[in-house]
Amino acid sequence: MEKPNRTDICRFPFIRENFFFTIPIFNRMGIFILTSPKFFLLKQLVYLKKYFWRNKFRFLFGILFTVLSNYFGVLSPQVTKYVINRVSVHLDSLQGKVLNPDAIVKKENYATIIKQTVQKLDHNSNFGNVVVLCGIVLLVLALLRGFFTFLMRQTIIVMSRHIEYDQKNDIYAHYQQLDTRFYKQNSTGDLMNRISEDVGKVRMFTGPAIMYSINLIALISLSIYYMLHTSPVLTLYTIAPLPILAFIIYKVNTIINKKSEAQQQQLSVLTSNAQESYSGIRVIKSFVQEKALGAVFEKNSRLYKDKAIDLAKTEAWYFPSIALLIGISTLLTIMIGGLFKINGDPSITIGTIAEFVVYINMLTFPVSSIGWVASIIQRASASQKRINEFLLQNSAIKDTGTKTFQDTKMDLQLNNVCFTYADTKIEALKHINLAIRQNWKVAIVGRTGSGKSTLIQLLLRLYDPTSGNIQINNEPLNEYSIQALRRAISYVPQEAFLFSDSILNNIKFGMDAVLDEAVFRAAKAANIHQEIMAFENGYETLVGERGVTLSGGQKQRISIARALLKDSQLFLFDDCLSAVDVKTEHAIINDINSLLAGKTAVFVTHRIYSAMNFDQIFVLENGAIMESGTHTELLLHKGYYYHLYREQHQNS
Repeated sequence: MEKPNRTDICRFPFIRENFFFTIPIFNRMGIFILTSPKFFLLKQLVYLKKYFWRNKFRFLFGILFTVLSNYFGVLSPQVTKYVINRVSVHLDSLQGKVLNPDAIVKKENYATIIKQTVQKLDHNSNFGNVVVLCGIVLLVLALLRGFFTFLMRQTIIVMSRHIEYDQKNDIYAHYQQLDTRFYKQNSTGDLMNRISEDVGKVRMFTGPAIMYSINLIALISLSIYYMLHTSPVLTLYTIAPLPILAFIIYKVNTIINKKSEAQQQQLSVLTSNAQESYSGIRVIKSFVQEKALGAVFEKNSRLYKDKAIDLAKTEAWYFPSIALLIGISTLLTIMIGGLFKINGDPSITIGTIAEFVVYINMLTFPVSSIGWVASIIQRASASQKRINEFLLQNSAIKDTGTKTFQDTKMDLQLNNVCFTYADTKIEALKHINLAIRQNWKVAIVGRTGSGKSTLIQLLLRLYDPTSGNIQINNEPLNEYSIQALRRAISYVPQEAFLFSDSILNNIKFGMDAVLDEAVFRAAKAANIHQEIMAFENGYETLVGERGVTLSGGQKQRISIARALLKDSQLFLFDDCLSAVDVKTEHAIINDINSLLAGKTAVFVTHRIYSAMNFDQIFVLENGAIMESGTHTELLLHKGYYYHLYREQHQNS
């Protein structure tokens, strides 16, 4: 390949004055890029290497197909050059000039496959046939390029979808392992955003950004290689505006991204404004606030309009800038190439100028995509950083136990248990000592905030005690596998949670193999069977999101039926009858008494269940046990339990 020498370069003042001066500039730019904070953001994407390794064959084949696609793409300008040169020779021959057509092949630097093709075409003396055959060659090259472009997308884009699938599953699985404190410290919306929006932005990196980056490198490398192979000096002039084009596009794209994000944020505000107005329309109408909230919506809508117009004005500069710089590159190619041809440079032909123009137009999109790709990478880095913040968090509850429950025995012992919430520093439990024997029915009574629910959560190992220890069957609680422990416990939470599914599936949650007859028995014990049967679709009735179509009492009783169906060794009822009336409460207590025979049960309540004959009652106040004993003993003691009992019966 012919290399440029200083003599060639000095023929042109612009290159003579600037070419060698640019080398230290590019070196300094490289150092700036490597030390830029945005470069260090890329380290967040290193986490993705395991996903690329899982899809290594798709990735490698994707690179291969990208190179092949661009290889067949850069051959087309060479065929174009040959056709135009052949036309030039034909016109010269019509004017009486003698020129050997073989010289077209010999003096031009074609790719091997094109050189072999045009050598065969040169033996065809019929000019019309040569043009038609060249058209067929261009069509074949276009088909080959299209075929390998299809394979490129089928490998790299499909790879990105597999990575997205794996990453979402990994994040979801990691969320499931984290403890309750994590969910208290982070909002559900943020969790959802990271597993959806942030993963989606990372997919744009693993798919389009990777694909266009490889495409950019392959196309630029192949194009510049063949351009330098033909005319190094003309190549330098031709590609001179491209770095400027890339820089301008990058800068404009950065501004567009910032303004686009501001527009999206304002759109979120506008959408939330509308959603709240529609959801609370009854409150708005009852307080006659339609006009006031309309003014708020108009203000937010005006801000959104202003941001959208500002973004549109910026985007208006985008494509004209690209078109201008492309035009400059094309003009430089034609002008400099034309000067070479006029001055009798043997390496430049009319076909060469046409070839370079085609190359410039081929390079336009990859170069113009630099800013877009850089923006995708920045967004993906920021999103992956947010994802990593959660993935690097570990559960405070360590599942190191291996013991399981071999029988139905369930003796509980709490020894000097204290617990303080790490985020609020509230001391919820103070030196709790209590024993719950096998088959006992125990009540834990206390005001709101006395620590009752915290105690239940410690038994489930949703939290671990700050100090002290909990034992089951004389074994420390953490010696048991967490899954084995929770399988052995039926839990009814204070806030009943139902899934957006049928009533039957909500009761059978986690127990698909259970017969419907067992579900009906559990529902009857929870005093909800008759109400379910009154629905048009019975047990197949869909309850809506979080059971929105049911009353609070109905949701609580379905939650109780779910726990009773599980038939565990230990039942934990956390104030689960707060939304039912006293008559229904008595009916439920009487019905579940028989189902709890031979079982250990703990009832947390701020009310006294007079229908239940508890073996032991513990009264909590400010996180400490202030009274304990049987119902009769506590009434004789005339403490908090006695006053609560009198107050309840006076109001009933």
